[in-house]
Amino acid sequence: MTRSIKEDFDEKDHHRHSLDSHDDDGPSNERPDFYPAEAAEELQPEAIERTTTRDHNTSALSRIITGRSITSTRQDPGPPPDGGLDAWLQVAMGHLVIFNTWGYISSFGVFQSYYTETLNRPPADISWVGSIQIFLLFFIGTAAGRATDAGFFRPVFVTGFVLQLIGTFMTSLSTKYWQLFLAQGVCTGLGNGLQFAPTMTLITTYFAKRRSSALGVVASGSATGGIVYSVLVRQLLPKLGFGTTVRVLGFVTMGTGLISIAFLRTRLPPRKAGPLVEWSAFKEIPYTLYCIGMFLNFWSLYFAFYYVGSFGRNMIGVSYEDSINYLLILNSVGYPGRLIPNYLADKYFGPLNSIIPFSFLSGIMFFAWSGVSNRGGLIAFSAFYGLSAAGIQSLFPATLSSLTSDLRKAGTRLGMGFTIVSFAALTGPSVAGALITNADGKYLDAQMWAGTMMLCGCFTLIAARVVKVGWRFKVKI
Repeated sequence: MTRSIKEDFDEKDHHRHSLDSHDDDGPSNERPDFYPAEAAEELQPEAIERTTTRDHNTSALSRIITGRSITSTRQDPGPPPDGGLDAWLQVAMGHLVIFNTWGYISSFGVFQSYYTETLNRPPADISWVGSIQIFLLFFIGTAAGRATDAGFFRPVFVTGFVLQLIGTFMTSLSTKYWQLFLAQGVCTGLGNGLQFAPTMTLITTYFAKRRSSALGVVASGSATGGIVYSVLVRQLLPKLGFGTTVRVLGFVTMGTGLISIAFLRTRLPPRKAGPLVEWSAFKEIPYTLYCIGMFLNFWSLYFAFYYVGSFGRNMIGVSYEDSINYLLILNSVGYPGRLIPNYLADKYFGPLNSIIPFSFLSGIMFFAWSGVSNRGGLIAFSAFYGLSAAGIQSLFPATLSSLTSDLRKAGTRLGMGFTIVSFAALTGPSVAGALITNADGKYLDAQMWAGTMMLCGCFTLIAARVVKVGWRFKVKI
């Protein structure tokens, strides 16, 4: 006997509720994820009235269709746009965020030289102020990244911005070492970290094929900020003094930060469930080896940024103003060093293939630094090392995100990688400073240590690639 349409539909409706009761998201008596409360609020009163007066079959059909439509819109926004006004606007805002965070940190060599002279403290002590900034920026990446995945991007980001401003303006009032450590090191470092990881996570959700290029443009904000902040300090410090100069930097940070807050927008819906640390990621050998390799790279990466000015003054005899020029060179070459490698990674090689040669070149440059004895040699070192180090800095998050297939976990995995390298960034410059102090102001021991750590990191990255794809050379990864 032919079944009625009503009987057939009732059976399908019963089958749908059976599937819902076995869904992993929870028991059937809970509100299903595909029919959120926000959707009900958007219904017009007339539509609600019509819905309640329909018969059972039409009402069920309406619920099914409406639920699936909302699911596709709210929980599956589709693949990353990989371009367009909205995506590139986020990249521009990300550039400003890195301008304020990494740009300020990249200019610390200016403060390193000034603090060493005015506070009469050894270089290793002063290095802790800059090291704690980088440590906290990376260390809280796990928590900040997971909060971003959970839908708390804006409160996390705004909190970081406020802490950054408090740290900067309190630095301008500091006259003792412990005050600088708390204000410029701890407070500013926490603020930077609450902005950095969420922003990098947000950018990765807008791009797939062009992700490395987009992150390269974002990362080049470090070069922009490093130049602007260093030039401001060099020009204003002799005229206005330390306090007023740092307050000027604070107002620059405030202006650019408010623009970022106004335009940064998340694309993916929140991922409420999930652990703070995804321990299963470390079962993936390429991911684990990559994190170890980057730990070794970042252990020595910032040695030159902190000490190239001091080397110029102490070993070559240049003035304080001239020593800042070497830091400016390190930062200015960061534009091609961040943009070109990331473009090539997207177009031809892949981010992991691309970061390995830059790690190798950076290690070689540390060994070559030991032979520098005049201004021309130091300029050449600053230019070549600036290029190679910029490639590592910009490709680091791009490669880390490429090892994450599920973009909903991008914040968690990026944050985990950032936390791991945070310990390297914390101790590296201070280890170098201690080696210099123990060698009576000579830099050879620190240079050999830095080059060795960088090459060890390079070989570990090669091991990660071999585990991932074997010894095949023509594989884009």
